[in-house]
Amino acid sequence: MKIAIVGCGAMGCVYAALFSEAGHEVWAIDTWCEHVAAMRTVGLRIEGASGDRIVSGIQAQTDPAQAGACDLVIVATKASGVESAAKSIEPLLGPETPVITIQNGLGAGERIARHLDPSRIILGVAEAFGASMQGPAHVHHNSMKMIRLGEIDGGPSDRLSWITDTWSEAGFTAAAFDDINQLVWEKFICNVAFSAPCTMFARTMGEVIDDPASWHVAAQCALEAYDAGRAMHIAIGYDDPVAYVREFGERMPGARPSMYLDHLARRRSEIDFINGMVPVVARRAGTGSSYNEMVSAAVRAREATFD
Repeated sequence: MKIAIVGCGAMGCVYAALFSEAGHEVWAIDTWCEHVAAMRTVGLRIEGASGDRIVSGIQAQTDPAQAGACDLVIVATKASGVESAAKSIEPLLGPETPVITIQNGLGAGERIARHLDPSRIILGVAEAFGASMQGPAHVHHNSMKMIRLGEIDGGPSDRLSWITDTWSEAGFTAAAFDDINQLVWEKFICNVAFSAPCTMFARTMGEVIDDPASWHVAAQCALEAYDAGRAMHIAIGYDDPVAYVREFGERMPGARPSMYLDHLARRRSEIDFINGMVPVVARRAGTGSSYNEMVSAAVRAREATFD
């Protein structure tokens, strides 16, 4: 199968490496020229949960047109890059090519649908990967628990079945779900709990949990997102969001969320699509969002110094 990974940052590199090792023709599309050149010349080094090795044979390009039509396209950019990716991928699409979008935060599917036929879109949720770039063509990942996949409008489908099987056969734990939006929200609440608080307090997830003051802020951020989701009739699968996000964080106590890693590198983050999205959905739902407004303001103020 010919698979394009659009946005080969940390998560995209993990996808590209395992699909390539499974025998697929993989095209890694990214705007980081040095990274693309290193993948072409020395291969992609991947280390962590799936071992330490160099994967060669990945076709890396900055221009999607060089790849041509693919059987499957995976958009693995940051949330802020989804729309620009959607505008660029037409050369990768055959008549029936599905497009999977896997991002933190809310609304990626809707942003892609502004530029592509919504019937192409599959939503994905990556659970407990914790990947980070170590340099050009070098990625580390702490774990890789599950890839959850679903049709944007819900329900089963034949293509969802073969796509899920493709992920599973490449070494991922993958499962298809009739209501993927529930899982997007459940992951979103975890992201909200740790992304801005870890960044603001310069702490790992475990350190936030262990510090009562930091944990209070993180828990309140999670509660605000949960309350908004419930008010919007999202079928969230748990009744105690604080216990849920605590258990999530305790599985990766040494992890730094991608937002924190962005700030360590003085890069702008996905704040508008994670904690900054809570006030947006809370206004629609008629619920509160003061903690998320506060931590979002703090993160944005710090990012204003990066220019």
